[in-house]
Parts: sequence; C-alpha cells; structure tokens
Amino acid sequence: MSRSDFSADARIVWRLLRGRPRGDSHAERLEAFYAPQAAHYDAFRARLLHGRAELITALNIPAAARIVELGCGTGANLEFLRAGKRSLADYAAIQLVDLCPALLAVARRRARGHANVEVIEADAQTWRPRHAADCVILSYALSMMPDWRATLGNAWDMLAPGGRLGIVDFHLPDNDARISNRFWRHWFAHDGVHLSEHYLPALRALSSNFFIQQRRAPIPYLPMLRAPYYLYVGHKPL
Repeated sequence: MSRSDFSADARIVWRLLRGRPRGDSHAERLEAFYAPQAAHYDAFRARLLHGRAELITALNIPAAARIVELGCGTGANLEFLRAGKRSLADYAAIQLVDLCPALLAVARRRARGHANVEVIEADAQTWRPRHAADCVILSYALSMMPDWRATLGNAWDMLAPGGRLGIVDFHLPDNDARISNRFWRHWFAHDGVHLSEHYLPALRALSSNFFIQQRRAPIPYLPMLRAPYYLYVGHKPL
C-alpha cells in the first residue's frame, strides 16, 4: 500500500471513529458522514464490504432485465453487473437509488455513457420505479435504513412476479453468543449501521423459494475481528 493510500484510509478510519454526524434528517446525516469519504470510499469499502460480487453471481440476472438498486452508494455494483461476458447494455434498465448526493456524484460518473443507467436521489423506503423490477438489490444498505422493514416491504412490492431480491449485509446471527452480538450491535451503531437478529426471519417469510448463506468477513486493520454478514436471494412467486 502506498503512502497516499494509507493516508486516505487513515482519513476514513478517523471518520468512522468519530461516528455518524448529527443532522435534522437522515439525508443530512448521510451527506455529512460520506461527503468527506466519497473520493476514497470504494477503495476502503472493497476490503470491508464482502460478498457483493458473489451476490450478483447468485442472482443470475437474465439479459434484458430491469434492475433497481436501493441504497446504491457510489454505484460500485455496476462493475459486478458487467463482469464476465455481460455488459451493462445487455440490461433493459438499471436504476440506482440513494439519498446521499456526494456518493451519487461518484455513481453518476460511473454511469456516464450508459443510456440505460439512471441515477436517482430518493428515499429507498418510499421510491417506486415506473415499471416493475425484475431484480432489486440491497448491498450493505438495509441495515442503514431508518425503517428497514418499510424498505424491505417496498423492495418486495416493486418486484414483478417471478422477480428476484438480492441482499448482502451485516447482521446479528441468532446462534451467536449474546455478548458477541451486543458488541457488534454497538460497534456498527456508532456509524449509523443498525444490526438486527430479525433480518433473516423476515427474509425467510417473504417466499418459500430463497437462498441464504451466513458468513464472516475480516475488518481492515483489525485482522482478529470477523464481522457477521449474509447473502440472500429470494424469488417472488409468479
């Protein structure tokens, strides 16, 4: 790692240690927290937010699909959507939705030149696409929503029959020790990430046709800690 990369990491770690700033609204808190990190957001999060490429692979999104990503951040998942032989032009539409202007500015640069990619500043709890989606993605976003149940319900409702919901996120495993889960709850809440042991039961209740895998991920600069996260793919009944 170069000195400039280490310096960028240090600034982000300092922001994380300071925690989520105060603000009158969720959008204002997001902007205050992420605007100073936006330029180096992806390089650091690539070592923290695991499983995103695996989620896109597990979704097996068909060509000509309409895709919505709620809480898209910088639009980094566009890189995974065009992995392999697939290009972004193969999809009918990709709509990236987030509330944070600083992160959306990076997403717009990523989407430049792709007429089928739309970047939208909106609340994932209430925003709806013009057409039903074939695939909805939430990538380390559900745990940051003020009302995650409302966001999950909105994501499921915007899916077309037979559509796919894909989620990767941190959580609290129901088989972990209470002390361990208490640690992770407080650790992540400091930065506005609110973990719950209720995510997976709620996801299992959506559909009988689903895939869930629970994993552990290393945390940058803290190799002894491995944060719990999960992958979920659910299919909406026809």
